[in-house]
Amino acid sequence: MATVAERVAAVVAPVVDDLGLLLYDIEHQGSAVRVLVDREGGVDIDMIARATRQISRALDDADPIEGPYTLEVSSPGLERPLRTVEHFAAAADRDETVAIKTKPGVEGERRLEGRLTDVDGAGITIRLADGAERGLLYDDIERARTVFAWGPTPRPGKKEHSR
Repeated sequence: MATVAERVAAVVAPVVDDLGLLLYDIEHQGSAVRVLVDREGGVDIDMIARATRQISRALDDADPIEGPYTLEVSSPGLERPLRTVEHFAAAADRDETVAIKTKPGVEGERRLEGRLTDVDGAGITIRLADGAERGLLYDDIERARTVFAWGPTPRPGKKEHSR
């Protein structure tokens, strides 16, 4: 039997595709259904509003969720959750820093941060700041996300001058 997220994905994927968007992920927790959409260059609030209307209409017509629920449509954000092999592979391709928390009982440190050096169907390899590498199976990962590197804060009173 398909999960709620799988049933929602089957309904939502064609709608998202027709809008020129990428269906990044679907999260179902309690009575909340969160649809994450993206596209090259990101999505703006107008596109999110348009996507929300069309996704809501499609879900109302198909009714893949029992009972009441709250629909949230948003972008994955700057610090994106990593849940699928494709998410991890994309983060590795973009050479992004990732933060990973392992499940309790997994040997070694539970919180890791570094860059992905290998991604395959079974798991990942992460290079830590000290240069050490650690392999993890997907089943060992409790939570993972990309890490956005904020630039330095400008000093007060200093203004940029353009010439």
